[in-house]
Amino acid sequence: MRSAILPERKQPQVWAAVLFFVLILSAAAKAAGPVVHIIPVSGTVDPGMAAYLKRVVSSLEKDDSAILVFAMDTFGGRVDAAFDIVETICTVPKERTIAYVEKRAISAGALIALSAGTLIMRENTLIGDCAPIIQTSEGHKEAGEKTQTVLRAQFRSLAKRNNYSQVLAESMVSKSMEVYKITRGNRSEYMDKTTWQELSEEEKAKVTRKSTIVSEGELLTMDDKEAVDLGFSRQSVATLDQALEVLGYGASQKIEVSENWSETFVRWLQPFLPILMILGIGAVYTEIKAPGFGIPGIVGIICLGLVFFNQYLVGLADYTEILVFIIGFLLLGMEMFVLPGFGIAGISAIIVLAAGLVLSFQNFVLPDPSLPWQGELMIKNLGLVMGSALGALLVSMSVVRFVLPKLSKVIKGPYLDATLQDSRAESTEALGISAGDEGISLTTLRPSGKVRIRDRKVDAVTQGDFIDPATQVRVTRVTAGHVIVETIMEKREK
Repeated sequence: MRSAILPERKQPQVWAAVLFFVLILSAAAKAAGPVVHIIPVSGTVDPGMAAYLKRVVSSLEKDDSAILVFAMDTFGGRVDAAFDIVETICTVPKERTIAYVEKRAISAGALIALSAGTLIMRENTLIGDCAPIIQTSEGHKEAGEKTQTVLRAQFRSLAKRNNYSQVLAESMVSKSMEVYKITRGNRSEYMDKTTWQELSEEEKAKVTRKSTIVSEGELLTMDDKEAVDLGFSRQSVATLDQALEVLGYGASQKIEVSENWSETFVRWLQPFLPILMILGIGAVYTEIKAPGFGIPGIVGIICLGLVFFNQYLVGLADYTEILVFIIGFLLLGMEMFVLPGFGIAGISAIIVLAAGLVLSFQNFVLPDPSLPWQGELMIKNLGLVMGSALGALLVSMSVVRFVLPKLSKVIKGPYLDATLQDSRAESTEALGISAGDEGISLTTLRPSGKVRIRDRKVDAVTQGDFIDPATQVRVTRVTAGHVIVETIMEKREK
């Protein structure tokens, strides 16, 4: 019988063959060259975009053959989301990251574009204008110096990393800066107004040319040609293929990256979160006020669950928020099923759920003083949740007052057509009382009160003097549901 086991002398040969094929495959992979991954960065810069880019970059950062091209088309958005994206991109060696400005990279988009190792722009595109804006009661206003200082520091850091002019990078943030291009002999450099004023007269005398690049009161915003002249962009190109050709990746394999369904859903749902919060909080409030557990409770849980699920997917809600939400719903259940009325448990449930919602809209519990926009974001989130709660209260009261009474006119289903409009519950036939019946007063009649006629307690009225309790009375007449009585003693005296 032939053995299926290889002889011992052949086993080293087998392992050598396996190793040989592995080496061949590795060499073939290296010979194939880098693979270009085109990653769209479009729309509003928000936590949804940050979560999407973090997933994509994390899956490619350890692949040395992966070249990441960020196709930019954004007007900007949230500063905290932009900082998260910059941190994500900077985890990849700068030699493997490219920012391709397809249409525009404005505000937070400029910060993201400068975080890539190489910048290249399509013809007739723009980059720059990164002044931080906050919402106030008077409308949009430029953020204070504390926020601008942090942003300028980030721009300086990226400029150092990628060999851009630090002064020009900073001038995208602050309008107070004025930047000059100084030429001394064959060497040119960029200098802000403060540094220029600090030069000695001897140093100023060596300057052969001085031109203003950014005037005070303006922000640096460049088109594709200006970005090349100022040392930011590698070249102006007509298409992405031409950009890759310029950068040496024209023959490389190209892979288009896109958002998955959950990321698309999250970014689509983001603008509707305030509405979902209003509906959710309003439904929960209605459920607390109503007995049992029904449709309002289910609607409230679904709406608030969607809000929380959205924030969990973008990485803002975590175990802390999950615990807070569980506590809130436990208090809510206690209020509905254990404790009667609306009391401490119900109020606590609303407060805890509101706190959970606020935390789910930010990636911190308490704002960091070194990041000024966190405090502003927390105030905004508090306003959003409190405004939603107030709106929910108004909506729920309106539903109870105006909508529910009209549902019978909209929803078909067996209803009673007869009404009690013409009924007389206190008619002579219903009461079984007629003139001449005798009884006894149960209360003082001044002039109305209670009397007992045979075995019935009825409301009665006297047209004479007041009648004391336990007085014998006689019915004089019954009319329009009114029983009129007099004392028997008075009648006999007459």
